[in-house]
Amino acid sequence: MDPTAFPRRKFELDVDLGFALFFFFLLCFFLLVAIVRCAQMVLDPYSAISVTTHQEDDQTED
Repeated sequence: MDPTAFPRRKFELDVDLGFALFFFFLLCFFLLVAIVRCAQMVLDPYSAISVTTHQEDDQTED
């Protein structure tokens, strides 16, 4: 086949490549969210403890 018979546009993507890129960027987004969430827990670990559990621990020490 002659390569000039089917000219491709610059931004035309293959369907499989489009799905792969979509899921790749989705995976990167979830990874970024997980990194931010873990960094928040490392910086302030006591914010993850519920208030009722923390109050119950304080009452048992008295």
